[in-house]
Amino acid sequence: MATNTTTESVTLEARAQARHVRVTPQKARRVIDLVRGKNASEAIATLRFAPQSASDPILKVLESAIANARVKADKTAERFDERELVITSAFVDEGPTMKRFRPRAQGRASRINKRTSHITVVVAPQTKPNKGGNR
Repeated sequence: MATNTTTESVTLEARAQARHVRVTPQKARRVIDLVRGKNASEAIATLRFAPQSASDPILKVLESAIANARVKADKTAERFDERELVITSAFVDEGPTMKRFRPRAQGRASRINKRTSHITVVVAPQTKPNKGGNR
């Protein structure tokens, strides 16, 4: 049976999810790719000034994940520093598609797909490398 040596990062890993967000998954993935793996405070600054409309719901999910990490640290009475948090995982899944119809010429109709997304962000404290090195 293997023991987990990084228990601190596992306990403070926090996630947030927004479901049925009215933005297409393709457009949301473009914005998620900008912040995946970044420091949380750096990602917030990037999302605040990103011109894409998908950056607003992603920013809310990221801030919610940081707040969840703060609550989790308070419950376990551990030290919490927002500047140490890193986005370990961020992904966008496709939600249900609303189908609408638009009238066309000669009595026809064409279908309009209004896509939705499920946005998930996971944050955890950054693991510090050993300064001694491997000898």
